[in-house]
Amino acid sequence: MFELVATKPFDGQKPGTSGLRKKVTVFQQPHYAENFIQSIFDSLEGFVGKSLVIGGDGRYYNAHVVQLAIRMAAANGFGKVIVGQGGLLSTPAASHLIRKRGAFGGIILSASHNPGGPDGDFGIKYNAGNGGPAPEKITDAIFAKTKVISTYKTLEADDIDINTVGVIKLANTEVEVVDPVADYAALMQSLFDFDAIADLFKSGFKMKFDGMGAITGPYATRIFEGIFGAAGTVMNGTPLPDFGGHHPDPNLVHAKELCDLVLSPNGPAFGAASDGDGDRNLIIGRGMYVTPSDSLAIIAANAQLAPAYSKGIAGVARSMPTSCAADLVAKKLGVPSFETPTGWKFFGNLLDAAMATVCGEESFGTGSNHVREKDGVWAVLMWLNILAKRRETVEQIVKSHWREYGRNFYTRHDYEEVDLARANGLMTRLRGSLPGLVGKGGIVKADDFSYRDPVDNSFTEGQGIRLIYDNGSRIIYRLSGTGTAGATLRVYIEKYEADAAKHAQETQSALAQLITQANGIADIEAQTGRAAPTVIT
Repeated sequence: MFELVATKPFDGQKPGTSGLRKKVTVFQQPHYAENFIQSIFDSLEGFVGKSLVIGGDGRYYNAHVVQLAIRMAAANGFGKVIVGQGGLLSTPAASHLIRKRGAFGGIILSASHNPGGPDGDFGIKYNAGNGGPAPEKITDAIFAKTKVISTYKTLEADDIDINTVGVIKLANTEVEVVDPVADYAALMQSLFDFDAIADLFKSGFKMKFDGMGAITGPYATRIFEGIFGAAGTVMNGTPLPDFGGHHPDPNLVHAKELCDLVLSPNGPAFGAASDGDGDRNLIIGRGMYVTPSDSLAIIAANAQLAPAYSKGIAGVARSMPTSCAADLVAKKLGVPSFETPTGWKFFGNLLDAAMATVCGEESFGTGSNHVREKDGVWAVLMWLNILAKRRETVEQIVKSHWREYGRNFYTRHDYEEVDLARANGLMTRLRGSLPGLVGKGGIVKADDFSYRDPVDNSFTEGQGIRLIYDNGSRIIYRLSGTGTAGATLRVYIEKYEADAAKHAQETQSALAQLITQANGIADIEAQTGRAAPTVIT
């Protein structure tokens, strides 16, 4: 018998591009997590008797919320709950499980690449039956419910054993605890040439994978060390509530230990990392960092080397701030390229409609139509498949790609935890200046990006300010929706260079003039009080 608990709405429970993210201490308020979960259920129809997938990245408070989500799912009428052992599931593994099991949807507990621990961040998001993040019509409905909620349903029951694989009965609901890695590993084996990759390792190839104390450690250990036999490959491979003190964002700053090792002259041939929930990736080779934008383009150009993509790809999709490098590949392949707003949910319709096969975002996210989330381990395996087939170094592959397609010099400058009012003021000022910027300094287009979905005709606006130059260079400004404190101003700078003789330039030097212009046009220091970015990638 379920229990109806009286509650009151909380302000600010609006889901962002990847669900609701707040500080752990916010989620620890009585009824806070329950309100949001009930608002998810109240926004859905037709789920009674159906299956729900539940799991998370293991960060602090994950175990507690997994248990309450199971009880609430049972009280609300789900016939079955499928939960990862220990409450663990990477985000792409959860997406695959939803799709494989034909589940109604899933609740994923994660704040992705945000810090963990009792003083860190926590998050809850709902993924629909296609395995992808809920579309805006659902997240808007969830937010509306959070503003009027007065009760939530739960069961009066003790915590159940989710550490043992098996089936448990909870009231009228069956709870199945599953190995969080097995189904995902089998999917990866169906996509890539595991024999060729294993042979690569047998030839003496060495790599390091940094799990960053987060969810992908067990996935990497099972696949790289177990299936491929590459003992000693995984570092920081045990998921910990505070990620072992790591900031689980796989970039050059937060994965410094890995980068220092692989970028050194005597380092392993290949290095990779993934983030808190397993959907982002970092790719580096000995002496060569691969930008996410270049990685997307190289994957698109070489996807046919992997068995699942041997017949070619239907199209390429990238978020608007991601560099245009992938567009050049799509043009040569004769397939369409799509420019979408930031947020993986915008790729879902294109993937479901078989209009795109490979998708990527500059924020270290890459994936394909195998799931409906970006997928860090998938990206690493795709690179291993390419390396195994081409038997070239990462540096050789990247430079060969530049010679064929030209190089898109690209950087992102992040100004983190800027005062929200000042950040919004900067963007408002920029929007007001757009008409006067066209025709100045080679700027041919200045707009606030909007997107008309080619599948369902939905319209999304206000997705970032673009300055496009007559030579194809771009400056983009947008506020990130993934932080929990203040605002993160992201500034993206890109310049295309066809001349191979100029490809060896250092990125920040090659973009120096555009960086100066970007800072000056937005008057960043005066508007934010920041003389320099927090992170440069």
